[in-house]
Amino acid sequence: MSDVFFWNLRTTPNAPYSKKIERLLSKSGLDSIVDEGDLVALKVHFGESGNTGYINPVNLRPLVDFLLKSGTKPFFTDTNTLYVGDRGESVSHALVAARHGYDPNNIGAPVIIADGLKGEHEVTIPYEGKYISEAYVGGSIMESDMLVTVNHVKGHGLAGYGAAIKNIGMGCASKRGKMHIHITTGPKLVAEKCTGCKVCISECAANALQLDINSRISMIGNCTGCGRCFLSCKHDAIIIDWKTDVVEFTNRLIEYNKAILDNFKKPAIHINFLTNISPECDCHGYTDTPICPDLGIMISSDPVAIDQASLDMINDAPPIYPSKLPNGLNSGDEKFRALAPSTPKYFGLDYAEEIGLGSRKYTLINI
Repeated sequence: MSDVFFWNLRTTPNAPYSKKIERLLSKSGLDSIVDEGDLVALKVHFGESGNTGYINPVNLRPLVDFLLKSGTKPFFTDTNTLYVGDRGESVSHALVAARHGYDPNNIGAPVIIADGLKGEHEVTIPYEGKYISEAYVGGSIMESDMLVTVNHVKGHGLAGYGAAIKNIGMGCASKRGKMHIHITTGPKLVAEKCTGCKVCISECAANALQLDINSRISMIGNCTGCGRCFLSCKHDAIIIDWKTDVVEFTNRLIEYNKAILDNFKKPAIHINFLTNISPECDCHGYTDTPICPDLGIMISSDPVAIDQASLDMINDAPPIYPSKLPNGLNSGDEKFRALAPSTPKYFGLDYAEEIGLGSRKYTLINI
């Protein structure tokens, strides 16, 4: 049974926000894990342009100050996205982060996009899993001395529920890693949009593409999931088939977690913000009405326990209406399951526990 420390956001004149966060961090043992000079990766989601639900960087300044006092060198980080948006390469991604307040002059730590300018700076981690044999992870994350995940708890269109495990597995993966998690059979070809430019063929690492007799793209071999064709096509003739098997997607995501966390010499610390609990991911260019009230902030060294505790607390909370939630839900009903009924019953947390990522049993300790 793992400890999960929780603060319900109440403050007093003698115990303002910064002191409450410092107490949470002290309870987690973070200061005893880090060493002077450590490069500490603070994995966060900066939010897509137009999104307003991402974690306010002002609320993370106490975390940065705590780490600076310990003599470490923290930096905020994320990896580039597969989908078309303002975070698909590092120049635009860093500008979005700055516009959303992640500026070192304000919060005391720089932003470093972990998988390089175009998403190709990665580390390959061998992993003997049921679904993957290796994981492709943003290089700067794996080069750091320690990982602290800073997670906005929310819904997700495919995973159903996004918190620490989603932020680690998908958020730390390089572009190739994201492709690897999402698909097993290769990208979807939209031949009628192909112009016959052959750029994707030259980019294909597996030599799996060719033009057919009509000079349109077709697949002739096995895709390795590198993602180069998808990234190189400027005509939307090669796209991701997002309708992958949800259970396999979830379990691949979880095995990425295990591969990543097992390759750090120091244990990671996970911080879940149960605020602005929106029905969709911060990858969207908007933020819908929260599905329940703000609840608080949790911290733990166990990603499974903290995600289970967050899920339980959200289910116990009263629903907010009007919102995306279907009518008729009450406190105790499963909110994210109501929004995404096709997702696995426990959002993969049972598989995460099975492979030794953590424990679904926890002790919630209020501070």
